Amino acid sequence: MTYSLDFRRKVIKIKEERGLTFEKTSEHFGIGIRTLFRWQERLEPKKTRNKPATKIDMNKLEQDVLKNPDDFQYERAKRFGVSQWGIGMALRRLNITNKKNSKSSQGKCS
Repeated sequence: MTYSLDFRRKVIKIKEERGLTFEKTSEHFGIGIRTLFRWQERLEPKKTRNKPATKIDMNKLEQDVLKNPDDFQYERAKRFGVSQWGIGMALRRLNITNKKNSKSSQGKCS
């Protein structure tokens, strides 16, 4: 759960004004002690998480897509030894999306 920046400031301000301990502040507001410690270090919430891919070599995946453009994600996952979801996320990081047919296979609608 993400708390608003205003609420975080209010909690820290009350803690400092009243001289409360982390335990007392935690009990009063119903927030974990570790959360209060984290807020004291960095008040603003993080917007993104920049974590690089650890199992999938992005260059090899890009080469695989160029070599086998029509393969399904589960086929790529089997080759790379990872999950289909992991391949999907890696393809998203490479900005590779599914190509959709612009014409319907059911016939023309006029």
